[in-house]
Amino acid sequence: MDLRSELLKSIWYGFTALDLEKSGKVSKSQLKVLSHNLCTVLSIPHDPVALEEHFRDDDDGPVSSQGYMPYLNKYILDKVEEGCFVKEQVDELCWTLTAKKNYKPGKDNKNVLPGKDAFSLWCLFNFLSEDKYPLVMVPDEVEYLLKKMCMAMSVELNCVELEDFISKDTVQQNGFTVWSFLEMMNSGKVTRGMDQEITSMAIEEVYREIVGDVLKEGYLWKKGQLRRNWKERWFTLKPSTLAYYTSEDRKERQGNIPLDGDCCVEVLPDRDGKRCMFCLKTLSKTYEMSASDTKQRQEWTAAIQTAIRLHTEGKTSLHKDLKLKRREQREQRERRRLAKEEELQRFRALQEEKERKLAELELLKEAQRQAQALLEQDEMRRRQQHEEMQQALEVQLREAEESRASMQAEMILKEEEAERQRKRIKELEGMQTSLEEALHLEIKARQDEEVFRYAQTGLLSEEEEKMKALMSLQDEQEEYIRKTQREKQELRQEMENKSRALEEAQRQLEEVRANRHRVDQDVVAAQRKLRQASTNVKHWNVQMNRLMRPIGPGEKRSSGGSFSSFQMPSQRDPGLRLRQRSEAQDEESKENVDSSGAGSGCGGERRLSQASNGGMDIQ
Repeated sequence: MDLRSELLKSIWYGFTALDLEKSGKVSKSQLKVLSHNLCTVLSIPHDPVALEEHFRDDDDGPVSSQGYMPYLNKYILDKVEEGCFVKEQVDELCWTLTAKKNYKPGKDNKNVLPGKDAFSLWCLFNFLSEDKYPLVMVPDEVEYLLKKMCMAMSVELNCVELEDFISKDTVQQNGFTVWSFLEMMNSGKVTRGMDQEITSMAIEEVYREIVGDVLKEGYLWKKGQLRRNWKERWFTLKPSTLAYYTSEDRKERQGNIPLDGDCCVEVLPDRDGKRCMFCLKTLSKTYEMSASDTKQRQEWTAAIQTAIRLHTEGKTSLHKDLKLKRREQREQRERRRLAKEEELQRFRALQEEKERKLAELELLKEAQRQAQALLEQDEMRRRQQHEEMQQALEVQLREAEESRASMQAEMILKEEEAERQRKRIKELEGMQTSLEEALHLEIKARQDEEVFRYAQTGLLSEEEEKMKALMSLQDEQEEYIRKTQREKQELRQEMENKSRALEEAQRQLEEVRANRHRVDQDVVAAQRKLRQASTNVKHWNVQMNRLMRPIGPGEKRSSGGSFSSFQMPSQRDPGLRLRQRSEAQDEESKENVDSSGAGSGCGGERRLSQASNGGMDIQ
């Protein structure tokens, strides 16, 4: 902190003391008086016209602190020379102005500090206060100052009372003002009722140490330069000089030892009846001194070395350097505190983010559980559909077995009725076998049709066309059956005629041969269809095995053939109606065989061939 800043702190109190209305402005007449007094104590020439010229635009109104600062800097502070004035006189002037207005201790308080002690504390406050206006002192500096005073009084600081005072809202928000600090000192709680003289001596010692830059004071024995005798002197050590006086009142200065980087201090052995000796060597002289004990000698040598170090480093005040270091430490602590707060905020943000992610994870787990439940429901539904489909297949197989049993019974009846026509029976048995295979193929094809019905919509339309064609074939077959019945009636009439029986038999024999040739072709086609049907059976057996195995969570579904889209064949299926009609026609043909004889055998064979061709639904 330079000399200008120190002067501005004191002048700021003088300016605010003149602002009676607390408006931040002072009348020009009062500023004239203040400027004249400042020039007097600062030992600079006063120019009364400069103030008038500087504020000639607002002669009628008061001047603010911002308006007075340019004048103060240009006409007063710029002319100040260090060493040409006494800083204490400037402080006394400003203290006199501000104490009349602001320092009003209670008269009934027994611990009221004297004016000199209050002035010393005010100077100490200005020295240790922050370089911000309005001037305040942080609690750390207050504690440091009180510790120095208690150390000078050889007592311990009452930290409880200090913390109670610091805990006030105004102090926590703004810091200590000089008036609140003086109020605390006047309360006597910090000094614990110490004697007034002891308190005054401690304040004076701390004032000289901090404000007066006195590193150490005390009595030492000094050896003379001419007479070489020992005399006790009062020594005062400052960063640049070591002065010694006749007594501690410091009225008669006996000498002054300048300190610089070429000086050094050494410890000497005891001699001449003196103990705890040390010497201070300069370029020109060597000063021998003796302390009262070893501790004092150690403190004096350390203090002198500190003064030499400060001079070497170009520093004029130890406590200014310590103040800057304490300020840097406070700033570092504040930065660390802010960093910790930021870290804590980041940690809280991370904690909130973690909680949010945990909540999202819980939601995801809940969604997963719901999806798992849906999958289980879907799996149960698929199993039910599979069971229903299996039951439908079993029903179809039973129906096929029943139809096969009925056909076998019919064939047995036909064998009994047509024992005389073994060749024809063998052909009918072959046709029966092909019909059974065709029926099995039809069942498999019907299953394939039901499986691919939802996956291949194009085949549905084609299937409808085929069903329409089958219906037309059925109508043609019925028409053909009616024609066959009419032919039977004609054959009955022809069989009455014995002369035409032989020709009719030959014609029937030719028809039987032709039918045998067609049956052979049907057998070949049925064998080809049987191979295709066996391939399809193997394929659907593989699909059935896949469907029978439960699908676990996370497994992929088979995208190909599955029975999820299989449905039971409708009762309105044209193929079923066609098969029922063919069975009805077969029963009718039985009755016709019983009544018509050999002619009905040829017609029944033709109907069986047509029924076998019309009853098969080939894919």
